[in-house]
Amino acid sequence: MAERIAKRRAENMAENSNPNRARDHLANERTFLAWLRTGIATIVFGFAVGRFSIALREFMKVEGYTSVTPGLTTWLGIISTVGGVLLIFAGLQRYNKTKIQLDSDSFEPAGFVIDLVSWLLGIFGLVLGGYLAYIAIFSK
Repeated sequence: MAERIAKRRAENMAENSNPNRARDHLANERTFLAWLRTGIATIVFGFAVGRFSIALREFMKVEGYTSVTPGLTTWLGIISTVGGVLLIFAGLQRYNKTKIQLDSDSFEPAGFVIDLVSWLLGIFGLVLGGYLAYIAIFSK
């Protein structure tokens, strides 16, 4: 019995040309989970920003004041929420592409997707920072 198991393992090892296949696929799954976490965090951040903006405007109406913000915060929250969803879909696409590449021994590291996401998030951060500076300067 033990000899048959050892023989079967040897046959499976011979069929699998990449002894690190399982490790590579597990790393791919961990990377996908990182994309998911980032997307979910971006969605929650956007929802919090948008919801806070709406709540603040409603509170100011109840108190009899007009809103001092032009409503841009709500749009930034919407953009962040949609961006988080797009991050999740980009992560899923990258996961599936990497899975196929690992199975066919033709793996290519991500280039364009990483650059695009980095630039978009960097620009979004600058817009948020600029908006906060605008509020701080012109709300006095």
